[in-house]
Amino acid sequence: MRYRKLGSSDLEVSEISLGSWLTYSGGVAAEQTRACTEAAFDAGINFFDTANVYGRGAAEEAWGEILSQHPRDSYILATKVQGQMSDTDRGLSARQIAKQIDASLSRLRTDYVDLYQAHRFDVDVPIEETIEAFQEVVRQGKARYLGFSEWTPEQIQAAVDIAGPHLFVSSQPQYSMLWQAPEAEVFPLSAANGISQIVWSPLAQGVLTGKYKPGEALPAGSRFASDEMGGAKDLVLNDATLEAVQRLVPIAGELGVSMATLALAWVLRRGEVASAITGASRPEQVHANAAASGVELSEDVLRRIDEALGDAPVRGPRLAPFAQEGVKHR
Repeated sequence: MRYRKLGSSDLEVSEISLGSWLTYSGGVAAEQTRACTEAAFDAGINFFDTANVYGRGAAEEAWGEILSQHPRDSYILATKVQGQMSDTDRGLSARQIAKQIDASLSRLRTDYVDLYQAHRFDVDVPIEETIEAFQEVVRQGKARYLGFSEWTPEQIQAAVDIAGPHLFVSSQPQYSMLWQAPEAEVFPLSAANGISQIVWSPLAQGVLTGKYKPGEALPAGSRFASDEMGGAKDLVLNDATLEAVQRLVPIAGELGVSMATLALAWVLRRGEVASAITGASRPEQVHANAAASGVELSEDVLRRIDEALGDAPVRGPRLAPFAQEGVKHR
């Protein structure tokens, strides 16, 4: 496993990290959560990413029980705040941030998180209030560093203008061979301000493993065979995209790597990316994903990948489907 510096922080995070969105929030049994988490340690993964809203606390509770049995300095822990925790608890107001960090720490069984992230931007709260509340969390020692997820360039720049380039150390956008939109503006703006990328869905929710075939029924038990992905199906489960993915199969075969390794190595080719967040329901998946660390793709291979994908990827500045535009000031 290789490690990369996270923005302007002193954190060294594993190139492959373990996330808990659809798995450890109740998607798999407790013993599977434990087995996958222990496999991550075995594979050299030191970065674990969760959020308060995953299972409305369930994912944090699961990891609180497991990670508390490991030395606190043996892992880097990240969680998030902003999502709907109850009918009245959501957003990035000062009151919510103060309330939710304490609840997260209690569930995670720790005194601090290494990275506290704004899960999304809150267009209903003045950005100055959000920034001051996050700064207070750091001053109190409840978080070492701060990050954000799916913020627009306008929102990132507004935060930098108010608090300077050292407020945030990480950005967490969706990024994969099929969703390349952050490269246009988010990557360069973040890099100019010492902010690394921690990317989610680097396998496009499993589409880039090649298991979904054009014209064929969805594999039983697969993520897209359920209703949990909602409108995301329309973005990637079309014949043109699936045919493009199948054109990657011989490239991976010639390199002697899996489709997942090819997709993860492609993401990690960018120096702006500190870590790729992966999910896993079985320990062997954890080890398979970890094997992508250190795999380097030649310029010729990258060119062939671009040719194979054709027009399938989303490129250029594009707002993620669940992000909100605008910035509210006092």
